[in-house]
Amino acid sequence: MDTVTHALFGLTTYGAVNKDKMDQPLKRALLFSALAGSQIPDIDVVANLTETGRVMEQMWHRGLTHSYFLVPVWAVLIYLVCYLIWKRKDPIIFYLAVINVTIHNTSDALNAWGTGLFEPISSTRVTLGVIPIVDLMIWFIMLSGFLTIKMKKEFPRFKIWRIVWICICIHVCFQLVQGLVIQAEAQEHYEKVAISADFIPGSFSVFGKQDETVTIYKQRLWQEKEQVTVLYSNPEADLDLLYRENPKAEVLHEWSPFVVIFEDETSIGIFDPRFYRNGSSFLTESIGK
Repeated sequence: MDTVTHALFGLTTYGAVNKDKMDQPLKRALLFSALAGSQIPDIDVVANLTETGRVMEQMWHRGLTHSYFLVPVWAVLIYLVCYLIWKRKDPIIFYLAVINVTIHNTSDALNAWGTGLFEPISSTRVTLGVIPIVDLMIWFIMLSGFLTIKMKKEFPRFKIWRIVWICICIHVCFQLVQGLVIQAEAQEHYEKVAISADFIPGSFSVFGKQDETVTIYKQRLWQEKEQVTVLYSNPEADLDLLYRENPKAEVLHEWSPFVVIFEDETSIGIFDPRFYRNGSSFLTESIGK
């Protein structure tokens, strides 16, 4: 998910805690725990400050720092910071950090970019593609909760935010079920399949690879497919040359579920078809001839 959505997740989890009997230092510690937990897995962006980091960007971002195995590590660090600043030992500080780091990692795995949820044991990128990188429906649900709080001041705030979370979970579950059904249907016709949720709820882009052909189409449940384009991959291209002169291409090939290989008179390269828009993919690595 985008940084703003992660921050909003942190604020809504903080809002869902009943803080009526808490003192101000504990409330501040909880707010810090929620926001820090919602952002800390993205600390991997500092790896891009090195040359190796820039080459390995696709594999390093959303890699080890987003692993479920590091959730308690991040939570302990956040808990210690809160203790050092606000001198509070309440276990809820730790639990809120655990919840928010887990939400960050899981929500990242739900979109097309994928996440190394089980690194370092497995380098597999979990890429469900059932919600978009910026989910406007989630924003709408949160905005509805915020407006309800402003209009219904007599109603406990934490209960409204809990209802918001229930609605978000229902939305994600609907998207997950629809996406998995559409993906299962596509797998009957293609050897490899990936999906990516569109901004409109229930609408998905489907990417099916069969031999050297990648078909892209739009689909909603109970509606006919709407073909977008057909891409052709060139199996004769010299990928060894590409990888030697552009190491990022090999990383992209490893990171993507599948790629399209292209070669013409002036260049050779690969691209991830899941990000193909208006005749090109913004995840493309190539070299000139």
